[in-house]
Amino acid sequence: MKRAIFPGTFDPFTIGHYSIVKRGLTLFDEIVIGIGTNQSKKTLFSVEKRLEIIQQAFADEPRVCVESYNSLTIDFAKSVDAAFILRGLRSVGDFEYERTIGDTNRILTGLETIILFTESAYSHISSTVARDLITYGKDISDFLPPNVKI
Repeated sequence: MKRAIFPGTFDPFTIGHYSIVKRGLTLFDEIVIGIGTNQSKKTLFSVEKRLEIIQQAFADEPRVCVESYNSLTIDFAKSVDAAFILRGLRSVGDFEYERTIGDTNRILTGLETIILFTESAYSHISSTVARDLITYGKDISDFLPPNVKI
């Protein structure tokens, strides 16, 4: 069985994230979405709320599960027996960061990082922009996966 993790803060989980997971399901038998703790990020939503949002998005998809973790991503991958890390790229700016982390993870553990490019229709969407819009009372329903309400 090919299992991948899709790690991130997901504050909030956007339609861009959703698209990466849906497309990743064509490559992997199972995807574990891992909500990680990033000490450098101030989050808007609690871990519990983020779990709820992602579970809503994939309620009808048994090959996707969601967990939170407070460790290195490579340790989380090992704990769920994943051999791959799935990541999405929106822009060239994301590339260098993902390459550095991916190379480090492979050297340390042998985990391969598989990168999917974000669909053009979603490349402008980021969790940061979504949080800013929410903070100022704007509707972000177009930025969210189907059937997800915040």
